[in-house]
Formats: sequence, structure tokens, C-alpha cells
Amino acid sequence: MDSAEKPPFTLRGPQRERKIVSPFNAVPVRPELSRRANKGFSAESRIARHPGPSSPLSRWLMPLLIALLAFAAFLPALENGFVSWDDEKNFLENPRYRGLGWTQLRWMFTTFHGGHYQPLSWLTLGVDYVVWGMDPFGYHLTNLLLHAANAVVFYFITLHLLRLAIPNVSDGERRAFHLSAGFAALVFAIHPLRVESVVWATERRDVLSGLFFLLTILCYLRANMAVNAGSARVRWMIATFVVFLLCLFSKAVGIILPVVLLAIDVYPLGRLGGRPERWFGPAARRVWWEKVPFLLLALAFGVIAILAQRKSEALEPLQQYGFTSRIAQVIFGVAFYLWKTVIPLRLSPLYELPEELKLWDWSIILAAVTALAVSAGVVALRRRWPAGLAVWVYYLVVVAPVSGVAQSGPQIAADRYTYLACLGWAILAGAGLLYAWRLWIAGKIRPRTFIFIDGLLVTALIVLAALTWRQVGIWRDSETLWTHVLAIDQKAGLAHNNLGTVLFTQGKLEEAIRHYRQALQTRSGALVYYNLANAQTEQGRLAEAKESYLNAIQLNPDFAKAHYNLGNLFVTSGKLDEARRHYEEAIRIDPHFSDAHNNLGNILAMQGALPEAIQHFREAVRIEPEFVEARQSLGRALAEQGKTDEAVQHYQEALRILKSRPKAGAD
Repeated sequence: MDSAEKPPFTLRGPQRERKIVSPFNAVPVRPELSRRANKGFSAESRIARHPGPSSPLSRWLMPLLIALLAFAAFLPALENGFVSWDDEKNFLENPRYRGLGWTQLRWMFTTFHGGHYQPLSWLTLGVDYVVWGMDPFGYHLTNLLLHAANAVVFYFITLHLLRLAIPNVSDGERRAFHLSAGFAALVFAIHPLRVESVVWATERRDVLSGLFFLLTILCYLRANMAVNAGSARVRWMIATFVVFLLCLFSKAVGIILPVVLLAIDVYPLGRLGGRPERWFGPAARRVWWEKVPFLLLALAFGVIAILAQRKSEALEPLQQYGFTSRIAQVIFGVAFYLWKTVIPLRLSPLYELPEELKLWDWSIILAAVTALAVSAGVVALRRRWPAGLAVWVYYLVVVAPVSGVAQSGPQIAADRYTYLACLGWAILAGAGLLYAWRLWIAGKIRPRTFIFIDGLLVTALIVLAALTWRQVGIWRDSETLWTHVLAIDQKAGLAHNNLGTVLFTQGKLEEAIRHYRQALQTRSGALVYYNLANAQTEQGRLAEAKESYLNAIQLNPDFAKAHYNLGNLFVTSGKLDEARRHYEEAIRIDPHFSDAHNNLGNILAMQGALPEAIQHFREAVRIEPEFVEARQSLGRALAEQGKTDEAVQHYQEALRILKSRPKAGAD
């Protein structure tokens, strides 16, 4: 070979044999040199051109870019309204969270409304009300800002994890670490599976608890990476405990954090693991003891979460939803979220739970095979690729509480359950980019191959952002939401019912009734019969409405509103005794039912039982001080008893309330 054919540098033998291992491998590596890829530059000279840790990229540019892109991907949500999927009962029909006074704060910290204990989430919603009133724009804006903050925190978590997995790197390589962590953060932040948690106002608890969940992990990593193992570590551990507590006050998902922190101790911190004596020897005792406060707090909030679910009667009893069905749901969910992470198409706000779920269904068998294959793979590769097993364990731990073992709600799975569960997959995506970069530096792949890989990853981000943008539009309003659910699953009975209710409020009674009847074909619930009866009443089909109300009461004898509306039907037909019986039953079920108190009072007054009538009128006014009709009825009854002065007071108060209300059509 003559001088023109000689390579511009000489390779050293030992480096030729060095292997490049995957990021998140336990063995640190250095980039090697290569004739094929360097094109006249040594690896050292290529690294030297990259900025070191003082680069603005490492301080503010990358986090700012992540926050902006995460916010931009969900921008259409600012035009969305509240939807008839818990938003009504949480916001539109719930005045108790509106404000930051002592009454509201006491309610926030004591209520199990909706089957959840989430006082800090209610507190942020109270702030939204003070600032924005009932304008949904403000509620969505807060959700978007929280999600953008979560993306930034997750970026720093990923950066720390990559540094722990590959500790011995040059200053030049740090840039690749920042880019890889940024890519992971964007995979998490703009993935369409995040839409449900971010744009659904009711799911404020997801993004808020997610912030404190991520901050707990970040503070814990900082505590165990502190240069000063004394005072600095203590401060970071205190911060870890404080944000952990805030997470629990936002949503019960924080109860799994002690297990997550132990998993981090095993890998990548390496404080636990290896031989059995390392798990339980003297050096490991500190690791276990420091988790005791976290575990005790998690157990306490776990009990509170169970009490909240039981009080709301959200948990399905084992007699109605059997053990094998629950196991089948767990298996389905584990594979379902993996599949939707890789191919996020046909996402729905509601994947309705089938009326019968069997272990031998083909979908469950396929899901089981998938879960077992992944489990076997990560266990077999645990020495060469410990990150795979760590991510898989984390995924299973986070999915477990919402997998169906303690089933509540009508869904077999839900996109919102992936908000924290799928963080590990995003980290592996970022590690994959770093791995490709290190292969390029080592000369294992050509520059054009590396550019092609980068192009694929950028394209993937663009596709994810486009899918997210489209998915956000599905939550624009209730009609769009439930129409989309039915486009995915025509047999979704709850979607038929909810779309029927939307059409009912629009005055489209025939269309509403058609959807109610379709809902009855799939899931004969008391609520569907109740809604059908309301539509039939509006059409004047009172005999059919009566039958539908009775069907609702037969399915749910404690359905207070069904008793109340049936009582109204009996009043219309002049059957006052039967009406009185149903009003009394409605009040027995719900003593705070002000309308039932008022209507029962009117019947008692017509039957000459004025003292009893006045008692019910007073109770209606006590429950709802601005109940104009009840005040007028109370004034009339008091006047008949000769209590003119008190009657006048109630008439005047009713007049004041009427004058204070905005006129119809006013701006």
C-alpha cells in the first residue's frame, strides 16, 4: 500500500476488540476508533468539537424546548369545553370546590367525591375557579402547564439515569446524553396516550400527581448522587419525602412509590442486588430502613383510597365480577398498553368492559403469550441488559393498581393509566438514540446510517405529535367524544347512553331514544332506563315513561332521582298518594334532595297537612338557600297559618334572588 492509500491514522490493537454495549448496561464503555466512519478525524478530535457541561444546552435550552413542544402538541385543548364524562358532576354540578374559603378547603380535605381522596387536586381546581370562574379554558391551561412541567422533570430524571448507567464518559459525550434525554422526554410528552390525562379536566389528578411522582424520583436520585454524602443527602431525602406526601395528597397513585424507589436501588443505583447477603446484609439495612416512613405513609393512604372507593360504591364486588375475569383483565391490560404504546391508533376515551371476560378468549391468550415472552426475554438478558428487566418491573408495578384486581368503573383499560406506567419505554427510546450515537462514534455504523436513524426518530416524533393533535380534538365537546367512542366500538352501551343524553339536551328526542334503546341491548342499566324515561316524558309518552322509571327502580331500588321523577308523573295524573310515597322514598335515600322536599311539601299542603308541609319547605330552603320556588311555597304555607311577617320575609327573599339572576339573553 502506498502513502496515498494509507489511512490518516493508525488503530491500536486493544481498542479494535472493545465492544460497544447498550446504554443502561452495567459495563461502562469508551468510544473506539474506526477507519470506516471517521473520514479523516480521530474519535478524540470529534468529541472535542462537542460542548462540555457548561453548554447552554445542558442548562436551559433543552428543557425550554421540551416544555414548549409538549405544550404546543396539546394547544387545541385550550378550545375544548367540559364533557359529559365526569366533568359535569365534578364541576358543573358541584359548587363545593368553587373558591378558597374555609368551607371549600374543609370540603376538599375531607371529601371522597367521585371515589377519590385528592385534596391537593381540588385545591388547584379551586384556584382555577377563583381565576377563571367556570371558563374551561383556564382548567385546560393549568393541565397543559403541569404536563409541560412533567416533561421537563422527566428529562432530568432520564439524564441522571443515563449518567448512572454509563458513568465514564468524556465531556463531549454529554451533549449526546442531553439529546437522548430530550428525545425520551418528548416521546413521553407528545405521545397520544397522554391525551386523556392532559385534556380531560377531570384528570387534573393525573398531571398534578404525576409532577410530584416524578419530583420524588428526581429528588431520590439527587440524594443518592450527592457528592457530599452527609448534609446534602439528608436535604435531598427530606425533599423526597415532602414531594412524596404531596403526591399522595394529589392522587393515590403515590402509594407505589416505595416499591419504585427500591427498584431504583437495585438498578441503576446498585444499592441492592447481586448475592442474597447484599440484599439483607449490614450495608443494605440502611436502604430498607429509610423506606419505612414512605411505606407507612403509603399504607395509610392506601387504606384511605379503599375507603373512598367503598363509600362511592365504585368497587365491583367479587360476586358480580369474578376472580378469573379479574385475572383475564390484568393479563389483557399488560399487553394492551404495550401495543398501544408502539402503535397508538384507534385510541378511545372508553374501552368498555365486556359483560363476560374469559381466560380462554383469544385476545387474553395472545396477551398472556406476549407478557410471558417479554418477561422471559428481559430475564434471560438481565446480565447483558439490566435496564430491560428494570423497566419491565417498573411497568408492572405501576400498572398493577389499575389493572382490574380491584375493579372500578366501566372500562377494561384506559389511556390515562399509561401516564406514569410507560415512562420506562420512553427512557429506553432515549437510550436507543444514545446507543446509535455511540456506535457511530465507534465506527460501528456509517454516518449515513446514523443520519437515517436520526431521520426515523424525528419522523416518529412528528407522527406522534400529529396523532396527539388529532386525538385532542376528540375531547372538544361531549357529542364529538361519544361519537368517536362509538366509531371505535359500536357495542359500547355507556357511549350510546351518554350520546343519547347529549342529544336529549339538544332537543333531539327521537335520536336520543334510539341511542338509549341501543344501550339497553348491550347493558341494561338503571341509568339507561332513567334517561329513556326522561325522554319519553318530554315527548308526552307518560305510560311508557312510567314503565321505564319502574324498570330503573327495579334494577336500583335506591335510585333517588328515578323515585322523584316517577312521583312527578303521578302528580300529573292526579295520583297524589303514590306521588307522596315516591317523594318520601327519594328523601329517605337522599335526605339532601331539596326538590323532593319541596314537592312533598306541596302535596302535604294540598292534603291539608300544613305543619308537615312547612317542615319540608324549610328543609328545602336550608339545603338550597336560593331555591326560589321553595321560598314561595314556604311563604304561602306560612300565610295560610297566619304567620304573615315571616311569610313576607320569604317572599321578599325570593324576589331578591330573582332580581339578582341575569336576565335571559343578557351578555
